[in-house]
Amino acid sequence: MTTDAKRQHRPRWQRIGLEIIGWLLVLAGLAALVLPGPGLVLLAAGLWVHSQSYEWADRMLDPVKRQAYKTAADSVETWPKIVLSSLFALGLVAVGVVWGIHPDAPSWWPVDEKWWLVGGWGTGAVLIASGVVALGLIAWSFKAFRVEHETIEQVLEEHGLDEG
Repeated sequence: MTTDAKRQHRPRWQRIGLEIIGWLLVLAGLAALVLPGPGLVLLAAGLWVHSQSYEWADRMLDPVKRQAYKTAADSVETWPKIVLSSLFALGLVAVGVVWGIHPDAPSWWPVDEKWWLVGGWGTGAVLIASGVVALGLIAWSFKAFRVEHETIEQVLEEHGLDEG
């Protein structure tokens, strides 16, 4: 059954729900490519959701997954990269906690105090979650590429993403 046929057999509420979830993940992934967060992972998740209904998303999914695995391998290539990535992820968690606690604006803050750390625990939780996900991805990458000594080619082949 083609993805278009699968889509037609889903209840309307399910099709709408999948559309919303898919686009939210794609948008979050695109934002996280430039902001702190797991951009390629979110983008791949959004494309995977859409691939359940659309051929275009299915075609786009494998190149994004390939790039995500290559980025994972590159991120643990050297000890300085591992240490800096881990410190950055821990920093995200720390900033998220501070953001949630919402201390008073410092004296040097140039605008009205209401604009200091806007979002409270909502923003803080997103920062904390991004840091925790980043640490998990670093741990997975470290295990796969440093402990088990897999090559990127082996990982891509295991996941059916080899380009050959």
